[in-house]
Amino acid sequence: MTDPLATQNSLTPQDVFIPDTNPEPSVPIWLVSDATPVVAQTAIGQAERRWLEQVRFNASPKKQALVPGAAAALSGVALGQGNGAAGEPSGPSELLVGQLASTLPPGAYHLADGCPSPRLAAIAWGLGAYKFRRYKTGAPNDAAPRLRIPAGVDEASLYNEIEAVWRGRDLINTPAADMGPAEVEAAVRDIGARYSATVTSIVGDDLLASGFHMIHAVGRASPKAPRLVDLRWHRPGGRADAPTVTLVGKGISFDTGGLDIKPASGMLLMKKDMGGAATALTLAYMIMGQGLDVRLRVLIPTAENSISGDAFRPGDILTSRGGRTVEIGNTDAEGRLVLADAISLADDEAPDSLFVFATLTGAARVALGPDLPAFFTDSEGLASALADTALSQGDPLWRLPFWPGYDRYLESEIADMNNVSDSPFAGAITAALFLKRFVKNARRFAHFDLFGWRPAARPLGPKGGEPQTARALFALLKKEGGL
Repeated sequence: MTDPLATQNSLTPQDVFIPDTNPEPSVPIWLVSDATPVVAQTAIGQAERRWLEQVRFNASPKKQALVPGAAAALSGVALGQGNGAAGEPSGPSELLVGQLASTLPPGAYHLADGCPSPRLAAIAWGLGAYKFRRYKTGAPNDAAPRLRIPAGVDEASLYNEIEAVWRGRDLINTPAADMGPAEVEAAVRDIGARYSATVTSIVGDDLLASGFHMIHAVGRASPKAPRLVDLRWHRPGGRADAPTVTLVGKGISFDTGGLDIKPASGMLLMKKDMGGAATALTLAYMIMGQGLDVRLRVLIPTAENSISGDAFRPGDILTSRGGRTVEIGNTDAEGRLVLADAISLADDEAPDSLFVFATLTGAARVALGPDLPAFFTDSEGLASALADTALSQGDPLWRLPFWPGYDRYLESEIADMNNVSDSPFAGAITAALFLKRFVKNARRFAHFDLFGWRPAARPLGPKGGEPQTARALFALLKKEGGL
């Protein structure tokens, strides 16, 4: 299979940075906090401070000003930081630097002295510079502002993290006509080949022979065969007893809702219903690219939930890989079905960490909105550490409970369980409890119910696909000693 993103535009993360050793002159970027008046900003020259005062520049978050110099050149750029904790969607204000990558004129820039976290600012710049232009005709304008990589920031890891997110965004942004189950598999294989991972897949009717009846049922109505893609990797020379990390990502390439068909408005963003798979691959790209000492497994159940005479129906009873039966209360709750089969396989190995990513429920969006993915775990240590780490990275999330009292909502009179509840309440929790029923052996388990989409341009990126929670999870695994 070929790389499904091979026809992407030529802009790369390397195009929006310049090495620290490059002698090319660059324009300073001053990060101005509201705790210190402009007149007292000693890092800014006297003439530039006078000009900023004259134009009444203030340091409120995202406020920016281009300071003119001699011969129509720029002398510098001022960016308001607010109180230092005004990053978007959360976190340190250095994250606001991402705004400049899409608004400054072409040229070379550098962060002036005094930036509290130069690496985080550089990450923000790279994320803010992203553009999706695969379907734009004509010659692309690749001229972009470039940031000098701050001294002491590791260039390889910087590029890897930004490339991972760009790639995840590309996967989500690509329309379903060009990103079906076969193309999702091709993306897994391309990443696997890049880092010498082993990739296998089970496709079409072979899923039935292997016990993955629910993945098959969800995808059988489409001419694009459903499949389960399995990637395995460990760091060359790594510890034989390195922790096992298994990632499962929902890969529904398009969701019509099946026979419980969505309205037209509900299908407009359904190309992003493989956002969980994109997030798992984004995280895997970072883990492999930066050589975390873990034994990694990635499972991507991918299918297109279509409508035909062979579509699975409300009222059908499906047998899961684990042997338990599931009554179909709604064919539009298909994501939890494909995930359950994959989770059952993952859990057989009792991984140290089992993380599941999915654009699973609208209920999570109603509760928390598009910027704040929900996550579920019974591990208090994981929940606390992850919440703090996510905030520091500007990749926020919020814990919701595995509330056991709502397990009753999944009861079925004729099968072991139903895939939905007939209650209008607690939809995200009910879905999470359904997945949890298939986890018995993993040492710690977390499920992430994300939107996978940025509804409007913000400092960390344009409107479009976003592999939410991947950067937060990577920072946590790195902190836990995966290097």
